[in-house]
Amino acid sequence: MAGHSKWANIKHKKAATDAKRGKVWTRLIKEITVGSRLGGGDIATNPRLRLAVEKAADANMPKDNVQRAIARGTGGLDGANYEEVRYEGYGIHGAAIIVECLTDNRVRTVAEVRHAFSKFGGNMGAEGSVAFMFQHCGQFLFAPGTSENALMEAALEAGAEDVLTDDEGGLEVLCAVHDYSSVKQALETAGFKAEVADVVMKSETETVFSGDDAIRMQKLLDALEDLDDVQQVYTNAVIDA
Repeated sequence: MAGHSKWANIKHKKAATDAKRGKVWTRLIKEITVGSRLGGGDIATNPRLRLAVEKAADANMPKDNVQRAIARGTGGLDGANYEEVRYEGYGIHGAAIIVECLTDNRVRTVAEVRHAFSKFGGNMGAEGSVAFMFQHCGQFLFAPGTSENALMEAALEAGAEDVLTDDEGGLEVLCAVHDYSSVKQALETAGFKAEVADVVMKSETETVFSGDDAIRMQKLLDALEDLDDVQQVYTNAVIDA
């Protein structure tokens, strides 16, 4: 990872997320609604809902909002009927991008996503065109200075699949999606609080951008992130900070 800072990128993304808290809440409400509709309203038996509720707590969302979203998903309240849809495409220099959406109008959503791609130098691809370059997994990122040996011992004992170290001394723990909650709880019990923890599409490769290309690529990613129906944007592009 020489030549760019993963931690600078993480801090930039966290700051951008914090600046859009209202949008974050809207996205979480959608995820809680869909998660409870598909798997029921009990977080003890619905891992997807449990993850969404944990994210809502981290984002300081009021519990009343969470309960209303669960009620809406399980049929207790009226509301929009969201469906999941994923789009794949390419950014500058062929960087891979996955856009995950929850929408009540596919026609509107695909038009907005396609427009963002074309406006900022990218293009949409067919289903499966870039997904093979990503791994669906639980990911925990720990800042440089974290004890590698202690974290590795705790992570592997908790059922994690791998512990990676980057050039800056940051640590990354990976686990299977279905093990995410148990690994997270075990790590926190052992005293390890991740800077970032989530179920993600992790890119298997990286394309590093700097200078004008970095600016152009960031504009494309920001344009996709800003769309109302977009829940997550994943990419193998790394913006050199």
